[in-house]
Amino acid sequence: MNDEYLLNKRILLVDDEPELLNIVFSVLTEYGFQNVKTAKSVKEALEEAEKFRPELAILDVMLPDGNGFDLMEQLKKNGSYPVLFLTARGEDDDKFKGFGLGADDYMIKPFSSKELLFRVMAILRRCYKDENPLVQLHNSRIDFSRAEVLKNGEHIPLTAKEHDLLSVLYRNAGRIVTIDALCEAAWGDNPFGYENSLMAHIRRIREKIELNPSQPVSLVTIKGLGYKLIVEGK
Repeated sequence: MNDEYLLNKRILLVDDEPELLNIVFSVLTEYGFQNVKTAKSVKEALEEAEKFRPELAILDVMLPDGNGFDLMEQLKKNGSYPVLFLTARGEDDDKFKGFGLGADDYMIKPFSSKELLFRVMAILRRCYKDENPLVQLHNSRIDFSRAEVLKNGEHIPLTAKEHDLLSVLYRNAGRIVTIDALCEAAWGDNPFGYENSLMAHIRRIREKIELNPSQPVSLVTIKGLGYKLIVEGK
């Protein structure tokens, strides 16, 4: 994957030090990141995340109205995306807590611009690898860049929701993706109550990618848990 695609990822910066916030913002935007938002508190971060739907969050631990650990847990309730802690709190207990909660990386202030960019890019490459490839399934191919399925010589367009769902399933190819995770990916904030809508979208996706939608071999149901996308060669 080239860096151009990664530079379009939405990044949320949260720190209560205006000078530090400006430095990190400048480092990222000067490198080429085009969608960077900032917040100075837990309250601001949650409000911004609801509107902005970040794809990476960079969080300080100490915030005026709470802490970054609790903030990360709240953010992850409304979406699954990577988190990098950037903080002066360098004690082992803090690092263990951050990683234990699911953080993708933990950097200590002061930091170098090059190291920050290296770690941000490493996280994005790991979490969003091959986001727009041509994906080979058993009886069809998905072209994420064109939002379409190729089957039996036909180009079948995907809706935005179908594209979102297939993207999450592809990033987790061969692994179970829970119903809640799929609902969050497609409908955001509160996934409850969308199970029937999800089933309807899954049915329509199968009609597009499967040779026999009633006997799926590429998008399979894992009873009581969720769904799994089977990609050829993976």
